[in-house]
Amino acid sequence: MGKLIVIEGLDGSGKSTQLALLPQSLKAHGVDCRTVSFPNYASDSSALVRMYLSGAFGEKPGDVNAYAAATFYAVDRFASFRRDWGDYYQAGGVVIAGRYTTSNAVHQTSKLPRGQWEPYLDWLYDFEYRKLGIPKPDLVIFLDMPNEVSQRLLAHRYDGDETRRDIHERDIVYLEHCRQAALFTAEHSGWEIVRCASDGAARPIDEIAADVLALTLKALAKE
Repeated sequence: MGKLIVIEGLDGSGKSTQLALLPQSLKAHGVDCRTVSFPNYASDSSALVRMYLSGAFGEKPGDVNAYAAATFYAVDRFASFRRDWGDYYQAGGVVIAGRYTTSNAVHQTSKLPRGQWEPYLDWLYDFEYRKLGIPKPDLVIFLDMPNEVSQRLLAHRYDGDETRRDIHERDIVYLEHCRQAALFTAEHSGWEIVRCASDGAARPIDEIAADVLALTLKALAKE
């Protein structure tokens, strides 16, 4: 089997940037890898995800319960693993994923009362890693960007056009619930946390990238 490294974070945390930088840094250390990103919007397997995020099932994230929404995303990952990167991974390849089962752990857990978080995570990990048979990550790096900072970054990304945001990005209360759920889940599930802001401002991208690389090299060195 290969290695699966996941870069996780809320919207505006810099996931896409770090997903692009990490393979370049690994190559400089003699490590070849493949990258995948979820949801895979180019695939038919993401149809239900696209409908959900567009508001087809309700304008608020909570209009679709945690278990139903989780299946939308899980099916997309299953299809990607079986049709795209599974053989590479099983042959010993290193796969770097932008989002994964870990996104269900963050976004869907936040919809539930606090007392249901642990049972939901147990169900989720059993469903995706055992029932569906997709790989469990060797390392999850959670990019922790406070929402007040990420909102400024998202506003810049969309040039102030709020209509371009999906139902997650538009719901500030939901995003704050997600951050609290993410920090709980990171501790519960043994994720590594990289702090992406300091004194109310985003840290330099190269500093965050150095932290991500160090954690990844450490994980790859483990047998």
